Amino acid sequence: MAGCAARRALAVGSRWWSRSLTGARGPRPLCAAGGAGAFPPAATTTTRRHLSSRNRAEGKVLETVGVFEVPKQNGKYETGQLFLHSVFGYRGVVLFPWQARLYDRDVASTTPEKAENPAGHGSKEVKGKTHTYYQVLIDARDCPHISQRSQTEAVTFLANHDDSRALYAIPGLDYVSHEDILPYTSTDQVPIQHELFERFLLYDQTKAPPFVARETLRAWQEKNHPWLELSDVHRETTENIRVTVIPFYMGMREAQNSHVYWWRYCIRLENLDSDVVQLRERHWRIFSLSGTLETVRGRGVVGREPVLSKEQPAFQYSSHVSLQASSGHMWGTFRFERPDGSHFDVRIPPFSLESNKDEKTPPSGLHW
Repeated sequence: MAGCAARRALAVGSRWWSRSLTGARGPRPLCAAGGAGAFPPAATTTTRRHLSSRNRAEGKVLETVGVFEVPKQNGKYETGQLFLHSVFGYRGVVLFPWQARLYDRDVASTTPEKAENPAGHGSKEVKGKTHTYYQVLIDARDCPHISQRSQTEAVTFLANHDDSRALYAIPGLDYVSHEDILPYTSTDQVPIQHELFERFLLYDQTKAPPFVARETLRAWQEKNHPWLELSDVHRETTENIRVTVIPFYMGMREAQNSHVYWWRYCIRLENLDSDVVQLRERHWRIFSLSGTLETVRGRGVVGREPVLSKEQPAFQYSSHVSLQASSGHMWGTFRFERPDGSHFDVRIPPFSLESNKDEKTPPSGLHW
């Protein structure tokens, strides 16, 4: 298209980003438009190379915030890399990478190097492949517009006091898969609005990207590694609904003369088809090493019954589970409803709940 050269401007308003960039051959401009929580239907390439605050889309003021870069097919993004989330559309910055084991049950495996098949639930072994995720900060300006699709306070921790069930969260902290990163550059010395941005990162125009880790970030990562670490990712698709689960060990607390082990788990639901579906019910089975098997049924998830459509194909949330044993596993189904009123069940891939054997003491809050 005329005027759309190799480097293009990135523009942001007060709403979602366009998903049309995914799979594009080169960097493209991005405009914000549409109603709250909606992807703009026509925010694609334009003949303008740069967009400014004088450009308007459906009454929304646009601001030039940077220039897209070509996404990396190989290698990792560095600390300080600015990006857009390709699914949820928020601006963010990479803090550091995690090397996880991805167990994809949609991929057959005959000779697994390291397989998971917890307690025989599920009929096939799955080979774990190394996959890169990133610890990131979310721009606070975008949090209100993604809250209906993805929790912005999903990374929770056990509080440091006598209440064994007390949790707290760091707002705007997330984990992002490598393929969800759409990198961009900016000339702004503080391009991301988050209370930890300048605490963790220092502007250095001689570097690329020009934001380098401060000692506070390195110390924070090291001290809180056991409670931040992402190690295993589980994925399975049923009738074009893909479920991704990431469990995290949170620590152990003593309650009524017994040990209680806590985990949080992040779940992402993605509609890979164009048909509209709505999540109606959840059905969990939770097995503890102590020998107990618990069944949990309920409406929706975290008080919601999200609709997955072509315009808004994904929903992500986090929840928690506690056991009176150092390990266990979970599996289950989500029940979805089609527009004609029919229902179908989507499998939740089985995943293990493992405690950190090396950490004898519970976390005492996030240290700086």
